[in-house]
Amino acid sequence: MAGIEDKLIELGIILPDPVAPVANYVPFVVSGNHVFISGQVSIGPDGLIAGKLGRDLPFEKGVEAAHACGVNLIAQLKAACGGDLDRVRRVVKLGAFVNCTDDFYDQPKIVNGASDLMVAVFGDAGRHARAAVGAPSLPLNAAVEIDGVFEVS
Repeated sequence: MAGIEDKLIELGIILPDPVAPVANYVPFVVSGNHVFISGQVSIGPDGLIAGKLGRDLPFEKGVEAAHACGVNLIAQLKAACGGDLDRVRRVVKLGAFVNCTDDFYDQPKIVNGASDLMVAVFGDAGRHARAAVGAPSLPLNAAVEIDGVFEVS
């Protein structure tokens, strides 16, 4: 059976170095068999995906931003697991914030960029509980920010 690293290669995903915190917090906390990962903003291979959905950014760019957050979550998860993503047993919950106008209502569809990634990488163990919330602004004007809870062995 192929491991998670093989799955990432198959999907063409290269994990970046985990982003360091920009304030007084840690990137993740391991408590028992759970990893709680701080919010990851939409930094992709070409830099920060910034702007407001419903005004500055097209829908597709929002989905790309959520996908970037998911990749960054997996990078932090890998660090929390000592480099061994095969320790991941389940994606438990994602909490997502979408920088959007007050009349933008497609937050769940945007956040599918991260949710679909979790299922593609972790299979059935990637199915998770989730919140997708609109926000009037996010740090650095990021388009999306997502935090996560993961079960590990």
